[in-house]
Amino acid sequence: MPGERHNRGMYRRHLLAAGLAGPLLPAAAQARVAKGPLTPDASIRLWPGEAPGLLDPTLDDQVENRSKDPAVIDRAMHRIRTPRMDVFRAAKPNGAAVLVMPGGGYGRVVFDKEGYELGAWLSARGVTVFVLMYRLPGEGWRDRSNAPLADAQRAMRLIRARAAEWKLDQKRVGAMGFSAGGHLCADLATRFARKVYEPVDAADALDARPMLAAPIYPVVSMDPAITHAGSRNALLGPDPTPELEAEHSPDRQVTAATPPCFLAHAEDDLTVPVENSLRLRAALRAAKVPVEMHLFETGGHGFGMRPSAGRTAQIWPDLFLSWAKAHDFLG
Repeated sequence: MPGERHNRGMYRRHLLAAGLAGPLLPAAAQARVAKGPLTPDASIRLWPGEAPGLLDPTLDDQVENRSKDPAVIDRAMHRIRTPRMDVFRAAKPNGAAVLVMPGGGYGRVVFDKEGYELGAWLSARGVTVFVLMYRLPGEGWRDRSNAPLADAQRAMRLIRARAAEWKLDQKRVGAMGFSAGGHLCADLATRFARKVYEPVDAADALDARPMLAAPIYPVVSMDPAITHAGSRNALLGPDPTPELEAEHSPDRQVTAATPPCFLAHAEDDLTVPVENSLRLRAALRAAKVPVEMHLFETGGHGFGMRPSAGRTAQIWPDLFLSWAKAHDFLG
């Protein structure tokens, strides 16, 4: 819609100006809730025809605005039949790209505060962003626990296959995820080479390994003692075997091939215990995989890119950019 494009353009110009005006402002000053819905520059379907393993032919992509404040947009997608990537083109591409996986407990994809707003912020800093609308495992898919990972692997390969189109360096493609999307991000970082779907075209010959990964307040372990029960139940179904729990606990799948990771979590997170990030960090350290971790005293769960007065976690985006630059991700 013309009004949506106008709002998004004003928002992006504000972010770009902030980034060029000198040293980066604190994230709380930069991360703004858009006055109108942000819109991506393009959308890319992941699969030709139907996504693999469809069991429920009644699925039809649904979007709801969860916000009770009419001035704030907080949309989520569910009943996802057509997984896709929504693209935020970099204002001045530096060759880097990030595949962003919003959270939602594997029951929805919360794509404004954990996707589009990050897309606008990073694209103003030269990074092309692909927000992933991935299939939800409890919505009728064969091999339910691997359906989200299949979408993430396919997305990484498509980004690399179309790198020239977006002025990207095939090597500098990273991954970031939040909450259950953080689990998917960590799953991709540890099981990027696991075959979870049959190849459909030439893109599937490309590498799905991200150059680096940033699981933010992630669900990691499927251990009932510390997991997020809703995410675990949606992903694994009732009464999973110990083997299935282990396979889908990224802390138990880390190898020396896992890419460098950036972790951020708030100590007062009452939804996903901070122990999830601690276990992942311990596994990364044991495998000698580079890792940077930030634990914040306050922030709660689901803060995404939104300002949160008095909460220390709001500085995480600037910390991520500094870390990514140190790993030569930004060129």
